[in-house]
Amino acid sequence: MSSTATPFGSRPVGTIVGSPYQGKVTHYKIKNAYATSIFYGDIVKWADNNPNTTVEKDTGTATLTPIGVFLGCAYTDPSTGQFTPNQMYTASTAADDLVAYVATDPFIKMQMQCNGAADQDDLGKNCNIVQTAGSTAIGTSKNTVGISTAATTATLPLKLIEFVDGPDSTVGDAYTDVIVMFNVGHQLLNTTGIG
Repeated sequence: MSSTATPFGSRPVGTIVGSPYQGKVTHYKIKNAYATSIFYGDIVKWADNNPNTTVEKDTGTATLTPIGVFLGCAYTDPSTGQFTPNQMYTASTAADDLVAYVATDPFIKMQMQCNGAADQDDLGKNCNIVQTAGSTAIGTSKNTVGISTAATTATLPLKLIEFVDGPDSTVGDAYTDVIVMFNVGHQLLNTTGIG
C-alpha cells in the first residue's frame, strides 16, 4: 500500500480519549436528490437545506467544517420500492427517506494515506485534505492527506498525530499511511449553530 497510491479516504480507528473505535454512528438525513455523490470515508457537514438541516459532502481542502465521516447510507429505492443500504450515496438519488450513517465523534482518530512521503518531522503538524472523486466501483473515498502542506498553520483542517507502522506502511514510504484527527472546525464544538 505504501509504495503505490491507493487512497481510501478517512477510516475511523479510535478516539484520542483512549477507547478503540466502536462503530457508533449517528443517522442524519440527506436531501432528496442531493446532486453530489458521497463515498465511504468522505468528510460530511451539516447544511441548512431549507426547511431542513441535512448532511452533505464537505468539499473543503484548506478548511473543513465537518460533522464527521460518512460510513454509508440507506433509503427506499425509488425504482424497486425496496429498503437499500449502500456504501455510497449516488448523486441525485430521489428518495424522501435518505439517511446517512456518520461517525460524529469530534475527537475521532482516522487512518488516511498521504499523497506523498511523510517523515518524522511531520508529526504534530497540520495539513490540508486533497479531495478526489471516489471509486464508484467499490463506493469508497479517494481523499488523501496533502502532506506537502504540513505546517504549523492553525487553520489547516487535519492534525497528523501518529504514523501507521506495519507491513503495509512505514514512516517515509512513498505514500505514507498516517493517523489524523480534526484540527479545527468540527460542528459539534462550534458555538455558532446551523441556520
